[in-house]
Amino acid sequence: MTGREQGDVGVRSRRLLRLADGGLQGARGAVDALGVRHPDLHGPEGRERGLAQRPQVGGGGVGHVEREDQIADELDLHTIVTDEEFRDLVDRDPITEAEFDALAATPGPAPARPGREGRMIVLTSGTTGTPKGARRPPISNLGPAAAILSVIPMRAGEPVLVAAPLFHTWGNAGLLLTLLQGGTVVLRRRFDPAELLDTVEEQRVDTIVAVPVMAQRLFESGVGWRGHRPRIVAVSGSALPSGLAGEFMDRFGDCLYNLYGSTEVSWVSIAAPRDLRESPGTAGRAPAGTVLRILDDDGRAVPPGTDGRVFVGNDMPFEGYTRPGTEIETHDGLIGTGDLGHLDDAGRLHLTGRGDDMIVSGGENVHPGPVEDLIAADDAVREVAVVGVPDERFGQRLAAYVVLRPGASLDEDGVRDLVRAKAARFAVPRDVVFLDELPRNQTGKVVSRELPTLD
Repeated sequence: MTGREQGDVGVRSRRLLRLADGGLQGARGAVDALGVRHPDLHGPEGRERGLAQRPQVGGGGVGHVEREDQIADELDLHTIVTDEEFRDLVDRDPITEAEFDALAATPGPAPARPGREGRMIVLTSGTTGTPKGARRPPISNLGPAAAILSVIPMRAGEPVLVAAPLFHTWGNAGLLLTLLQGGTVVLRRRFDPAELLDTVEEQRVDTIVAVPVMAQRLFESGVGWRGHRPRIVAVSGSALPSGLAGEFMDRFGDCLYNLYGSTEVSWVSIAAPRDLRESPGTAGRAPAGTVLRILDDDGRAVPPGTDGRVFVGNDMPFEGYTRPGTEIETHDGLIGTGDLGHLDDAGRLHLTGRGDDMIVSGGENVHPGPVEDLIAADDAVREVAVVGVPDERFGQRLAAYVVLRPGASLDEDGVRDLVRAKAARFAVPRDVVFLDELPRNQTGKVVSRELPTLD
């Protein structure tokens, strides 16, 4: 940001805090530059409790407006700050900038110290439904930062380009880690590979915080660094394609780090460049202060090489969801991620996929993850998603949604042959659908419910 922009943000932040604290009444209208909604100003609904930056939950449309209202009501918000482009997703009238300034300038006592410690609530990605709010306690020590920095060697005072969405756990972590170390936070409104490379050069960026699909698009741009070379490209938020890590580092240098975690557990493991070279596709090792266990269905630890359920404990405890009746699995103080995987002899984690993604086809357990890996390894394939779909005869079957690289040629039988050559017959996808792109959310995860339905 420029100095003028930073000053403007500071002024508006002070005004917003004054407004959020004041319980002011009587303003209505529309806002362009600020996009602030305060329910106290819109009738007798009563004052709500929270303050939220507006993330984009999904594309436009009535359904997404309903989801936005559900989230706002569930989290008991009193203020939403949003960009103009998301106005249609907030189904209430915002106040005008003039009204906002007038309210902020209204004389009154200094804001009182809150009666309780604040909580950060981070929304889950919402790939299977309406996002849930995950409560985070106040950070009381440097344990979380020490865990990440024990593997990802960010330096104090260096510029960090946070390309990952700030409302997501990983983007927020990048922001907080940079501020903790007195670094310069570099932001761009949109991700574009060419613009990212320009920004890296202009700002002498030391670290890039991104999601895996951004690394993939950067590699697909066909060019390298302009001159200045960042030491770190740290990605998280969705699966890193196993073949991408080596290709990326061959062009951009051994700078790639892959963090595996979730909104609920924060981090589980981190793969450093050496891990990704020695074992492509690994999710890495548990960093400092982190306990990682692979357990069977009875809660017993399984030996290396055996798939089981992934459980973790770290210095960022999870205080539960904001939605009543929604719980997460725990065992002896550890939190389950919902993923399946195994450890190798070096202690590196390898993920098979989500436990609830596994299907039963003709009496056989089949997991989409390994099938995706077999298809994605082919040079003609840019990206792929394999999901379970209903089947009248076998109960369920696998369907593969494939995006080819530009100029590549591969037909349905060719996709099936990729799987048939290395997997059991029941793992071969019955359906193969070619798409121009996979539907993804802002963190790069494939939104399976938006894939085309099959007959």
